[in-house]
Amino acid sequence: MTKEKISIVIPALNEDKNIAHVINGVKRVLGSKKYEIIVVDGHSSDNTAAISRNAGATVIYDNIGKGSALIKGLGYSRGDIVVAMDADLSNEPKELNLLIKGIEIGYDVCMGSRFMAGGSSEDISLIRKFGNRFFVWLVNAIFGSNYSDMCYGYRSFSRKAIEKLGLKETGFGIETEINIKAMKNRLKVLEVPSTEKQRAAGDPKLRTFNDGYAILRTIIKNLV
Repeated sequence: MTKEKISIVIPALNEDKNIAHVINGVKRVLGSKKYEIIVVDGHSSDNTAAISRNAGATVIYDNIGKGSALIKGLGYSRGDIVVAMDADLSNEPKELNLLIKGIEIGYDVCMGSRFMAGGSSEDISLIRKFGNRFFVWLVNAIFGSNYSDMCYGYRSFSRKAIEKLGLKETGFGIETEINIKAMKNRLKVLEVPSTEKQRAAGDPKLRTFNDGYAILRTIIKNLV
């Protein structure tokens, strides 16, 4: 059993059909480990918050955007190891141990990747795959990194990494900001294979072109 307290941060908006399954999956995997589950609710119009509490999570609120919710959750968390994951059942709870182990063995950030050997996605369109690969190439070319994935939110952090990253992006550029700032701050980064499942229920939050513009804007803002 790990000695560190583990924090699981889950931004959520109108996920009342999925969130209990996510929380219960996390609890099954973590078992007797010392952990907390934090749901950052975007003032959902459904029962996401109440269901999260009933399932044993702490609920806090942020209605600005995914990035803002993640930053708020990271700041609220108390664990030495913090894992960010999605609320739509696209992230496999069984991969938590791999993400946690990456921090335990000395990495600052451990990122799930759908596009390295052993990873895959059941929920990405051709245009989103092309966009992701373009942004991976662009960030690698500019910042000297060697990433295989850019726009995937299943990742873990040491407490030191959270403090050093100084994240600011309030929307869907947050993952790209993490990748870039990890390089700029010379953090030790590990990518591990991850399988992205199809959303179980509800409407997707991604907007391909708007979010693509947000990612490009994030890259430009971090050039200096």
